[in-house]
Amino acid sequence: MKASITRRQFLGQASLTSTALAGSTPFISLRGAESPGKKILIGVMGANGRGMDHIAAYSGLPSTEIAYVCDVDSRAIEKAAQAVIRRQQKRPQGVTDFRQILDDRHVDILSIAAPNHWHAPATILACSAGKHVYVEKPGSHNPREGELMVTAARKFNRVVQMGNQRRSWPSMIEAIQRLREGEIGKALFARTWYNNRRPSIGRGRQVPVPDWLDYNLWQGPAPERPYKDNLIHYNWHWHWHWGNGELGNNGIHALDVARWGLGVDGPIRVTCGGGRYHYQDDQETPDTYVTSFDFGDKGATWESHSCHPRGFEGSAFGIHFYGEKGSLVISGSTIKIYDLNGKETSEISNRGGGDAVHFANFLECIREGKRPNSDIEEGQKSTLLCHLGNIAYRAGRTINFDPKTRQIVGDDDAAKLWKRDYRSGWEPKV
Repeated sequence: MKASITRRQFLGQASLTSTALAGSTPFISLRGAESPGKKILIGVMGANGRGMDHIAAYSGLPSTEIAYVCDVDSRAIEKAAQAVIRRQQKRPQGVTDFRQILDDRHVDILSIAAPNHWHAPATILACSAGKHVYVEKPGSHNPREGELMVTAARKFNRVVQMGNQRRSWPSMIEAIQRLREGEIGKALFARTWYNNRRPSIGRGRQVPVPDWLDYNLWQGPAPERPYKDNLIHYNWHWHWHWGNGELGNNGIHALDVARWGLGVDGPIRVTCGGGRYHYQDDQETPDTYVTSFDFGDKGATWESHSCHPRGFEGSAFGIHFYGEKGSLVISGSTIKIYDLNGKETSEISNRGGGDAVHFANFLECIREGKRPNSDIEEGQKSTLLCHLGNIAYRAGRTINFDPKTRQIVGDDDAAKLWKRDYRSGWEPKV
């Protein structure tokens, strides 16, 4: 790390131990209990992709100010700053190291749009520094990190919202309510899918790190790997070291709605088959998955074809609930209900989608001291499905799971994938 960066949170070392900040008592009370109408100050971490969507969403909501934009790519900082000043009069501070945001006691929120391997470590450190957190999906790189995130949110009494925004869409809320009311009878099974036309990522070359990139800080908690020219800013998704493949990238959106609608928690058995079929390149994660989840009396599947765009029900993304009396089908933004003969009986109008409503729910909960629609504990229950699917794929066999103890059963080798190794001094602790 750069010597000029302040390290108050680390007490002189690059440690992600929230115990180092256990004395930060001035931040423990929820903001809403102190001054509900006060302007909320936000720092956005990661500005090359989803971070720009964070900026757009916050900028459209009242009584907010984006105080910081942060990225390890120096080019992105100015781009993000310009996007902010088009929406608010005050220019945000641009920083490379997100810990500078945490050092500012006036900032209320760290909004995380950095790569997956940063989600949990940054969330844990932000909670311990007294910040509320909005963190993009999947929220964690591995199951153990998900457990630690929940512990940190509760210990430091922070509002932590995960970015599976369908939890806040009015049409989706109505669909789940109608499922729960028995409109298709007991919901027994959910089929979910995602299709795309992703090109090959090619074979990367080890080259010098560009002068615009702080690659050391980009790697952060992940054990060091050489820089490749086909890794940043997106293809890290397809490497297990930093990403979670398509399951963690888009499967989380569909599986979260499926788990929500079925009213289930942890599975008892998970299988996952597939492979990297379309291209021979550096991608480690599959481009084709079929993953199944057995919850005992209910089940779900997730199917993805990342390199072939044609999906099911006329949409590249969807969730199909099968009930005793019919089906509820979410295909893209269309939601329809059918009887057992396939006759359409009703349609739920599409309204209130996008990001803003989910960010608005997050801010409301900060001001009012409530749990958000996708509280980190609920969100990580869904993310665990993605992690277990990936573990089953990597292990090459069915995974048995105990939902009560939340442990993989009878498979020590698979259980080793429950957590990861970290760079020295960077292991998150609460």
